Amino acid sequence: MRKSISRRKFVNSALGAGAGVILIPSLSGSAVQEKGKPSWPLLITSHDNETGRRAMEAGWEILKNGGPAVDAVERAANIIELDPEDTSVGYGGLPNENGVVQLDASFMSGKTYSAGAVACLENIKTPSSVARLVMERTDHVLIVGAGALAFAKAWGFKEENLLTEKARKIWLRWKEELSPADDWGAPEHLQKQIKKEAYWKDYPDIEHHYGTTNVLAIDANGDIAGCTTTSGLAFKLNGRVGDSPIIGAGLYVDNEVGAAGATGRGEDVIKSCASFYIVMRMREGRTPQQACEDAVNMITEKYSRINPGFFPSEKFVAINKKGDFGCAGLALDHKPVMTLIYGKGLSSYEGTVFNRIK
Repeated sequence: MRKSISRRKFVNSALGAGAGVILIPSLSGSAVQEKGKPSWPLLITSHDNETGRRAMEAGWEILKNGGPAVDAVERAANIIELDPEDTSVGYGGLPNENGVVQLDASFMSGKTYSAGAVACLENIKTPSSVARLVMERTDHVLIVGAGALAFAKAWGFKEENLLTEKARKIWLRWKEELSPADDWGAPEHLQKQIKKEAYWKDYPDIEHHYGTTNVLAIDANGDIAGCTTTSGLAFKLNGRVGDSPIIGAGLYVDNEVGAAGATGRGEDVIKSCASFYIVMRMREGRTPQQACEDAVNMITEKYSRINPGFFPSEKFVAINKKGDFGCAGLALDHKPVMTLIYGKGLSSYEGTVFNRIK
């Protein structure tokens, strides 16, 4: 899920979760669990749109028939990656500053304690599938750039242009509005008329876009797997890598505890090792909801000592081995929502958000 977040929007935010920050209450986070019984199979995604729902239904076809969590996670992630209308993941993702789409993804299996990831992967629509192959067919964890592409091609993936017309036009608008001193955009003597005619009216104002998707699953055997996949920060520097392919940052899975994934501003997630932190908090007895909120508080408190007005945009989702789940966000203009599916059907869950006082 991709959100356009202006840092200026939160410049007057309060100091932290305990001082002038709104915490919107959520549901319990264990609504699917029957008394005395585990709530699996279970599949969740941070995506809360129609594509996310289709992804859950596709993954559920595997889980309900006793299939493994890794297969369900991959199938669900692929549905989202192949959606050309989604500008945050896979095909259709927004490009870097040079107009090149570079994808990141990670995959982790709690059953085998194996992990794989790719970063700066170009011309391959489903980086999550390549990450899974790194996990299962190599003794490495992370392969990047040209090496990742060569690895994907060795396994039969076909190179394809990932830049859709929609993403290209959004990138071109960003180029034209980046600076009034360069030569991108209309001729100087026509610029006022062009703006008056709303030349880019079909595309909203753009500052920075953060966006990613997480897919986490528990199968009928109680095994846990997860994937995080993204096209990264829109218009990023060529070669920039965010948190999504970093095990422990954008994703972490432990069969004895649970799993967590992150979306949002990757630099903050990397520095906080947020997904690992969430899983370790669950190991200590915190619920997934509480652990996600703990990660939000940790990041907020770190910045409050340095720049009290800075609130990065983050969203965390988590599940534990019992089938409980949670979701929390920071500096969002709405409640963070995730989509889940289990034996009783498809549903959504609203987590908590820490925001500035309006």
